[in-house]
Amino acid sequence: MMDDGIKIKLLRQEEEEEESDLKQRIWVESKKIWRVGLPNIISRICAFGSLVVTQSFIGHISETDLAGYALVQTLSVRFVNGILLGMSSATETLCGQAFGAGQNHMMGIYLQRSWIIDLITLTILLPIFIFGTQIFKLVGEEESIANSGGYISLWFIPYVYNYVFGLAIQMFLQAQLKNMIIAWLSAFQFAIHIPLSLFLVYKLNMGLAGAMISLSLSSWCLVMGEFIYIFGGWCPHSWKGFTVAAFKDLLPVVKLSISSGVMLCLELWYYAILVLLAGYMADAKIAISAFAICLNMNSWEFMISLGLLGSACVRVANELGRGNAKAIKFSIKVLLGTSIAIGVVFFILCLVFGKKLAYLFTDDERVADTISDLSLLLSFSILLNSIYPVLSGVAIGAGMQGVVAIVNFVCFYVIGIPVGALLGYLTTLEVKGIWIGMIFGVLTQTITLGYITWRTDWDDQVKKASERLERFYLHSNENPEQISNES
Repeated sequence: MMDDGIKIKLLRQEEEEEESDLKQRIWVESKKIWRVGLPNIISRICAFGSLVVTQSFIGHISETDLAGYALVQTLSVRFVNGILLGMSSATETLCGQAFGAGQNHMMGIYLQRSWIIDLITLTILLPIFIFGTQIFKLVGEEESIANSGGYISLWFIPYVYNYVFGLAIQMFLQAQLKNMIIAWLSAFQFAIHIPLSLFLVYKLNMGLAGAMISLSLSSWCLVMGEFIYIFGGWCPHSWKGFTVAAFKDLLPVVKLSISSGVMLCLELWYYAILVLLAGYMADAKIAISAFAICLNMNSWEFMISLGLLGSACVRVANELGRGNAKAIKFSIKVLLGTSIAIGVVFFILCLVFGKKLAYLFTDDERVADTISDLSLLLSFSILLNSIYPVLSGVAIGAGMQGVVAIVNFVCFYVIGIPVGALLGYLTTLEVKGIWIGMIFGVLTQTITLGYITWRTDWDDQVKKASERLERFYLHSNENPEQISNES
């Protein structure tokens, strides 16, 4: 018989080998995650940073305009961005699964379909910006804030049209692991936005108009760079030029786009409605400004989580296309571990520097004090931000947007908003009460999405993804010989 000491030694050796193998698998998976996530994070931080920089310039121009800008950015722009981002995420699902299955030529068709659908959608939504003043007055905002918001809404029209092309292109490129170019272009866009704002606002003394012109010009520089990259031949296997096939079989893509749009809109509008509730407080300017600035701080960290959301979507979609259910489960674990670790770091930073960050956006001591009072709640929101976006990304990658839309509606609108309204208006908590309601809604959503992810049969999802790709491919008039097997 084998000596007990030798048995123990062999068992330890096996454990060490398994541990070493696990570390290697985590390292390999992490590289795949960050290959998509890091460029995505950079591009989102820069894009959102441009909005925040503009807010900072306006905040030092006028307190009323700061509140008006906060209303437009948080309500109108978030409303439209939510719809277009959600609808573009259908491109992320389809392109990611097509890339995983080696059907790369279909990706260019999906991109063009997204442009068609998004362009029509945004044009239909334009009255939100054209009649901004009337809408804000209709929902009961102060007249001075409503007038300022309506004026700023008109300046946002050229800006929001960049979403039609930019969002879909980002999904298209990151699905084929080519989104580093977006990070470089986004960094360039942000780099020129700050000096351009300084020049127009202060050098030419254009004030509010200068800040908004700078925002539109810099955002369209990014889109032009993306067009040059795609049309210039850097995507030879996935972009074969414009085709009438993009106008065929639009209905299934519209259905997936709508469910994607509803899923993300219910999430983004949730915060917008909470800002609207803050506008009915006794001191509306202070409440709106403080709440909007806190949301912007929250959103800075959320951009990192959205980057990992993109990683989750791409990894799940790619592995579904390849038919590898086991790899999906492992990737989800690594994604969650990575995102939670980042969330803990920002949780601590927010607790330490909460009030000091407020002065980047305002000179008003009352606004800064209100933000300081919210810093603890803001920290917990940031921590939750590190979990649920990854779970949402998993759902997008699997094409389960419809299920998540129902979850978001119940958790946010049946639970979160009523709780926030009750605590905000029927207690002395006011803005704190609204934020507590927001956290409660996000917490219930996180728990529910976690349970759904845990209970999902990924082998069944592999079959569904295969059927979807086959249906879309067969309905296209493209020749199978044209399909590239790029990996």
